[in-house]
Amino acid sequence: MLKKRIIPKFLVRNGRLVKGVRFHENFREAGNPVSTAKVYDSYGVDELLFVDIDATPEGRPATGSIIERVSEEVFMPFTVGGGIRTLEQIAALLASGADKVCINTSAVEDPGFVTRAASRFGDQCIVVGIDYQRGPDGTQRVVSRCGRHPTELDPLAWAQRMQDAHAGEIMLCSIDRDGTMEGYDVDLIGRVAAKLEVPLIGSSGAGTLQHCRDALEAGASAITISSMFLFSDHSPIKVRTYLATNGVSVRSQKGSHS
Repeated sequence: MLKKRIIPKFLVRNGRLVKGVRFHENFREAGNPVSTAKVYDSYGVDELLFVDIDATPEGRPATGSIIERVSEEVFMPFTVGGGIRTLEQIAALLASGADKVCINTSAVEDPGFVTRAASRFGDQCIVVGIDYQRGPDGTQRVVSRCGRHPTELDPLAWAQRMQDAHAGEIMLCSIDRDGTMEGYDVDLIGRVAAKLEVPLIGSSGAGTLQHCRDALEAGASAITISSMFLFSDHSPIKVRTYLATNGVSVRSQKGSHS
């Protein structure tokens, strides 16, 4: 059985680590992304996820300089997202030290881009992020452009389509739960996981240790955690210990320098 992964999620703006609620509300600064990454590296987390949240609105790719600095300081795998639109941008981010890239808006606007990226760099390098939100009619729909552009796409059907396009992983991100610390969308995680063969990453909503367990037991192969690590006393060590104690298969505690 593949071990479940714990992935701290970093939202970066102007070179600083930030965190908001539901993508656009109540932003707080949360420190230096490089020094924070070093702390998580010492905790032995499985991966890191960096998202440059201003990249898409500003029409540019994620900033490579931070990626280079992180790659010099930590030795665990990490994924980079934000504003990725061309194969050349992916090549540059991978050359800067990223192990994977996360594609979101570009996948919605040009699904063939995912297939071309997977063909050139390998499925294992391509994560498709799916941001979604519940509309006034109660129906969940995919939203692109950093939560600003609603679509008619159903997140489950879109996840299946992106798997068929050769995405190596799918990440589900609930805008409604983002930063609320009220728990993951375990219903959708379960339904999507049942339809996919590629790994599914659950994102948005972690606030307690039980939330983490719930998402993984619902079928997620990995979970991202942001606010819970930044604004509570829960650490990756606590999460890993709790999960292992409760029968969830996770890696043993070991930093990448160990």
